[in-house]
Amino acid sequence: MTTPDTLPDTATPPAAPAADLAPHRVAGPRRWWDWVLAADPGLGQLQAGWRSLVAMVTSLAVGYGMAEALRIPAMIGMMVAGMMGLMSAFAVAENTWDRLARAILWMPFPYTAVLWLCANLTGHRAAQMVLMISALALTFFLARFGPMALITGMMLFNGLMVGMLAGILAALVGKTFAVALVAAAAVLATRLLLCFPMPREDLLRTQRAFVVEARRVADAAVDALDPDADPERAVRRMDRSLRRLNITTVTIDGRLAQPEVAADPAAAELLHRHLFDAELALRGIGQATAELTRRPLPPPLREALAVGLVLARDTPLGRAEGLRPVAARVQERAEAILRDPAAPADDVEAAVLARRIGHLLDSLAASLHAWLTLGRTTSAGPADVPFRPTVALENNRLPGSAGPARRVLAAGSESGWRRVVPFVRVPVHAAVAAAIVCPIADAIDPRRFYWGLVGVMITLFGTNTTHERLRKFGHRMVGTVIGAVLGIVVLHLIGRDHVYATLAVIVAGLAFGAWGMQRAYACWVVGLVVALTQLYGLTTPDSGMNHLLGERLLDNGIGVLVATACAALIFPLSRRTVVKEAERGYVDALAQVVMQVEQRWTHPDEPVRLRGAARSVDAALIQVQSVVRPLVRMPVGVRGPAAEHRAALLATATGHARALAVAADVDVDLPPRLAERARLITATLTASLKELDRFFASGAPESADAGAWRRVGPLVRELEAELAPAPPGPRARRLATALRELDALDETLAAYAEQAGLPVAAEGRTAQAPASPMQRRTRSVMAAWNEPRHREPALTGTARVEGRVTCAAHPEGCAAWVTVISARGKRLAKSPVTAGGYAVDALPPGTHTLVVSSSRHAPRADLVTLDGPSGTARHDVELGA
Repeated sequence: MTTPDTLPDTATPPAAPAADLAPHRVAGPRRWWDWVLAADPGLGQLQAGWRSLVAMVTSLAVGYGMAEALRIPAMIGMMVAGMMGLMSAFAVAENTWDRLARAILWMPFPYTAVLWLCANLTGHRAAQMVLMISALALTFFLARFGPMALITGMMLFNGLMVGMLAGILAALVGKTFAVALVAAAAVLATRLLLCFPMPREDLLRTQRAFVVEARRVADAAVDALDPDADPERAVRRMDRSLRRLNITTVTIDGRLAQPEVAADPAAAELLHRHLFDAELALRGIGQATAELTRRPLPPPLREALAVGLVLARDTPLGRAEGLRPVAARVQERAEAILRDPAAPADDVEAAVLARRIGHLLDSLAASLHAWLTLGRTTSAGPADVPFRPTVALENNRLPGSAGPARRVLAAGSESGWRRVVPFVRVPVHAAVAAAIVCPIADAIDPRRFYWGLVGVMITLFGTNTTHERLRKFGHRMVGTVIGAVLGIVVLHLIGRDHVYATLAVIVAGLAFGAWGMQRAYACWVVGLVVALTQLYGLTTPDSGMNHLLGERLLDNGIGVLVATACAALIFPLSRRTVVKEAERGYVDALAQVVMQVEQRWTHPDEPVRLRGAARSVDAALIQVQSVVRPLVRMPVGVRGPAAEHRAALLATATGHARALAVAADVDVDLPPRLAERARLITATLTASLKELDRFFASGAPESADAGAWRRVGPLVRELEAELAPAPPGPRARRLATALRELDALDETLAAYAEQAGLPVAAEGRTAQAPASPMQRRTRSVMAAWNEPRHREPALTGTARVEGRVTCAAHPEGCAAWVTVISARGKRLAKSPVTAGGYAVDALPPGTHTLVVSSSRHAPRADLVTLDGPSGTARHDVELGA
């Protein structure tokens, strides 16, 4: 038998959301390509691959046609035009049509200018080599002056390389200019037609990726609550989902800062705030679920949580308000346990965590609903301010080590002749390394000495520390070997006489490399070497292919290692210094959060952007993590460098900073005495952060007395004790949460300061301070770490539930799926709805929850009771409007 409609109605339709910043493509139903958006937020990698495919096909076709029309060798025409396509795909990524046109149409001019110069130096090999070395150094010098200057330098170097490789005569330079100009115009036309820059669309795709990752977090939480699952594995999956969710939300903030994206700064700020709050709620759900996996959980509470999380996962974004009854149901189950005086202590602790998940589900519903109704929302409160950028993307990617490296160079070059160091440092590296590599590569193979220069160029572009250059060296070597093997295999399969097939493989290899470059540099090398192998195969016999590819590997390797050595010896920039500067930037960003908290509490009428300040902390943490990444990952259990330990502490502090930014964004109306005590807490924490900043700058505390981290935990607990008799309310709860987060933040940062070498002193106390909430949680986790987990016997059976899913609004049928959850909170089965019907087999006897999810409706949860161990029960579901 079945018993329907015994759970709260989760299908109540909310008001229709406005489709302003979250249109149907963001809030719409699930699509099969959602996993692509999650793996590549904004589709930046796919767009790079598509740009390369379009540009290379266009340029090669135009080059071949122009060579036939102008009666020049087809290889010269395709090389000249192909360089236009290659460089437009890799070096030009503007997001407006006018900047795109200006950059692409400029490329033929410096390119053919050096072709003419190289042709006039035919026979003067030493002069040509000196010219190439100078062009390489000039490229790095011009890189500091913007995209157009960088493109100019790259085209100068590439023109010299093609001129020497192809042996273009001076009489052909005019025709090659015509080929390059027509190819550039054709590439521009096809890019505007097939790859038109749409930054706002990229933002919407990134928002869709946020939705997909949010569903993954909820699904991973359901798996973690499964009583028969491996909790550690499920928690690791959930942590990965939370990391990807954070990267996606930070990327959204970076895209909001780009031109042509956020036309309304007030709406952009609201989008930033609502997504920040939604991420914080999801992160809290994940953390609470992880704690629940470490303790026994009452089956009714586990069932309510599992059903609630499945409904949260399957609720369409446009019906996010439907999560409120689910949140209420979870809170009711938790309150029932908390009201029971005979409830075991473990059940009470689990109920507290479950109640928190219920509150977070309610907060998540409010944030998502507010996101969708931005079209009807205006900025009205005193704390609502226009959006201001806090995250600056670099080539549509999150910033890495470039920021800290620039700050280190600027700090060390403020006076005297060292002012020119930031401008000439990398050009000098390139010139010296090229001068060393050129004779060596020329001795190995005079016809292809430029391979060594390519190794120098790729080493110095996009790297700032020796660790990064050595990682790039490893990627280059591994990618070359794999690409060579694949290229030779493909060459044998298609042969040497099928020109069009060879060109197709070349274009496909470059497109694959462009797609994978942002994921791993080795992917680009694999695609490039596969393409080059086909090109070499046109002129090199099988017996010489292995030797040729070996020479390329050797020349590239020499170029990379010499460039790395030059960068380490000439105007050196040590990794330790860059790491310290990245951590110093993080401390400064965190100090801005604490100072804005103080400003919010003492001057509530002044606009502050607490969430924006917390997002700056996220961006600073990403920079720290990028520079402390080790060259080789050690096995689990092997002690790593101190920088990695400090980065882990900063990651914990970032979580507390996010929670503090939301909880502290409330008007505080305290008596003068308590207000002064609250101000003392924030001022003391800010002073400690500034002292830490001075310590990083000078390497020593300011003085024996003042140079220490002053703990604010005792001050926080004293203020909490003063506020305890106050009547409860929303503002009181948020203030209490903010104080707890300040206490936990101080606890984490004190440990960080101690690891960094700054002394730690308690504020006005000599006795050991009582344990903070973070310490208590950590101790309870460690105490329960080796306790055996209670495993209930898994139920088995052969019962079957079948039925039909109907909908008055869609008589043709709705795409839906059915999930069955047991009373123990275990997800038993999942089945799609086919032709309006469903069937779920192999169910054990008992009462289960049947959740019907559809992309067009809010999910519906019914109870289904199976009386016997076998047989078939029928349960039909009619979805609401």
